[in-house]
Amino acid sequence: MSMNDPVGDMLTRIRNGLMRGKSKVSTPASKLRANVLDVLQTEGYIRGYSRVDYDNGKADIEIELKYFDEAPVIREITRVSKPGRRVYSSVKNLPRVANGLGISILSTPKGVMADHDARDQNVGGEVLCQIF
Repeated sequence: MSMNDPVGDMLTRIRNGLMRGKSKVSTPASKLRANVLDVLQTEGYIRGYSRVDYDNGKADIEIELKYFDEAPVIREITRVSKPGRRVYSSVKNLPRVANGLGISILSTPKGVMADHDARDQNVGGEVLCQIF
């Protein structure tokens, strides 16, 4: 079975794991997913992640979810740019998530980064998802 939206699939796995109170979720490995998880880890939304390689050449990423006072740190995680409708934003029009309390993750020519990093580096790009 082919997957059309791997980042959307990963975000859904994270959302489902948080709703069920899981400590870890796993997803197939890719560079883009790892870059998105790097941003989530540096911003403090997940504890961390690790890559698990198998003998058949495939790999998974195990994501450690983060909770505070038994409530998920991520309240809402939504996919913005989808395969059917790509959403791009210039640095001037970058959306603020929850009045600056949340973040947008962007895929820019300088790499995958949070919206405040994109503003600092004066670069726009594809808005992958929003978290708060």
